[in-house]
Amino acid sequence: MPGFGYLRGMADPRGFLRTRERELPADRAVPVRILDWDEVHRNPTGDESAIGTLSRQAGRCMDCGVPFCHHACPLGNLMPEWNDLVWRGQWTDASARMHMTNNFPEFTGRLCPAPCEAGCVLGINQPPVTIRNIELSIAEEGFARGLVEPLPPDRMTGFTVAVVGSGPAGLAAAQQLTQAGHTVSVYERSSAPGGLLRFGIPEYKLPAAVVERRLDVMRAEGTVFRCGVEIGKDLTGEELRRRHDAIVVTVGSTVPRDLPVPGRELRGVLPAMDYLVPANHAAVGAPVPGAELATGRDVVVIGGGDTGADCVGTAVRQGARSITQLEIMPEAPRERPDAQPWPTYPTIFKVSTSHEEGGERLFAVSTLEIVGDDEGRVSGLRIADVERVDGRFEAVPGTERVLPAQLVVLALGFVGPETGGLAEQLGLATDARGAFVRDDDFATSVPGVFVAGDCGRGQSLVVWAIAEGRAAAASVDRHLTGTTALPAPVRASTMALRA
Repeated sequence: MPGFGYLRGMADPRGFLRTRERELPADRAVPVRILDWDEVHRNPTGDESAIGTLSRQAGRCMDCGVPFCHHACPLGNLMPEWNDLVWRGQWTDASARMHMTNNFPEFTGRLCPAPCEAGCVLGINQPPVTIRNIELSIAEEGFARGLVEPLPPDRMTGFTVAVVGSGPAGLAAAQQLTQAGHTVSVYERSSAPGGLLRFGIPEYKLPAAVVERRLDVMRAEGTVFRCGVEIGKDLTGEELRRRHDAIVVTVGSTVPRDLPVPGRELRGVLPAMDYLVPANHAAVGAPVPGAELATGRDVVVIGGGDTGADCVGTAVRQGARSITQLEIMPEAPRERPDAQPWPTYPTIFKVSTSHEEGGERLFAVSTLEIVGDDEGRVSGLRIADVERVDGRFEAVPGTERVLPAQLVVLALGFVGPETGGLAEQLGLATDARGAFVRDDDFATSVPGVFVAGDCGRGQSLVVWAIAEGRAAAASVDRHLTGTTALPAPVRASTMALRA
């Protein structure tokens, strides 16, 4: 793997003894940040105090011999090497080292749940190194110092590649293939590239300007973005195959998991993306007519994950009267449970920045019915506490009650990619989970057609999407030229079928 020739001592050899505390920069104050859509986290660039904190935290890296943070990261990021370089103040080398394995550290530094930190050896008996914050800081320092420059290819291969979908997997595949010398066109049915990175993640977590900044680098390298083009409708699969030597399908897992209870058809009950996407358009000054708003309403978010938390933060900023988030699972423990020992990724209680801002969280509850008014609009939810009986959730007698709700958002995850025109026209098969079938090289049974990201893996993390995009790009390059010099994350390449 690149970077293993780096033999300098890793960071401060006594740093983890001198600095035992885990320090993170303070977020913007809650009463201030809920009044706008600006980013919650402060940008440390140029802040000497923040840089000092980063240096101390990077110095806590132990030079542990076997860095389990590598194992935990699907991209195989070289965290101990970044930490050493940040501790030494060598930002140019730190940025270069980071981009060896990660195309978009400014995305993962904001959105990834940091499995690397769960695998940090220091975390056995101390709080782990603040790896994600160091990653984001390197990314932002890199842009601020002009270190992130376009890398156009030295020569063109003459091959053309279509990437369908411009989420993190598609963008990673496109950048890798462009830098390898192929002519790459990214097809996106939305009005601008970025997929759910741009439209599904709230502006206060990942500003559209951050996405656009990276897209500008890719355009300068030669990647072409064709937006407002839906493959299977505006351009057929057969036409796409005629125009290009290879196709990479990265359309994501966008079919929402539904809630089959009485009253689901009522107005004001909608999937999370039907709520978040218009809200994000409005946050950048392009409101969608007729969009459902939380303003002045009692809002219930069903689903306790990150998407549900995004809905909570969005409802806070829209001025909801009350917000309640429901989760069918019991509340997770505060500390790592014995059944999930280091270095596994533990299920523990988390408080997101959105939860800090308001709302109530209810655990071990289930929705029995959505109640409506005489005009066909939701007016409440009938819920009950639940407990596990023989592996199933059953309502606890005597716990039924009705929550007031004029807006209900279903944040229950996704069940797979859409299987309409694109899949049918390209001849893509689906497996039992509803994902597109591909082999360990990300190739489908259709010659020259590859699949990467959530549409083949199932709903997953942004870091896995980037890893799969990189690995798929290496397979496409090898398919076209017979060989490849593109790096491919080992875990993504070997776990495509087993994920």
